[in-house]
Amino acid sequence: MTTVVVLFNLQEGVDPAEYEEWARTVDIPNVRRLSGCSGFEVLRTEGLMNGSPDAPFAYVELIHIEDMADFRSAVSVPEAQAVAAQFRTFAEGATFMVTESIE
Repeated sequence: MTTVVVLFNLQEGVDPAEYEEWARTVDIPNVRRLSGCSGFEVLRTEGLMNGSPDAPFAYVELIHIEDMADFRSAVSVPEAQAVAAQFRTFAEGATFMVTESIE
């Protein structure tokens, strides 16, 4: 299975509570409905394992994809592009990594 791992921080001045409400009510339901997507999680970083609160990224998204061709097609439609545009108003410097399980 393919998982897209998205690492990002919020843009300066963005209220984390506002972003998280948008993620719960707009982003998560819309991404989960996309063809080819088998799951989607948005995680807030609480800190590092060594106890440091200074993690390099404040949020992590895990997009589980069962069919990449279907997913790529689904994210290209205007409705999905509108949600992506909203995401960009919150996120700064998002890194999208396409990964495959080694198991």
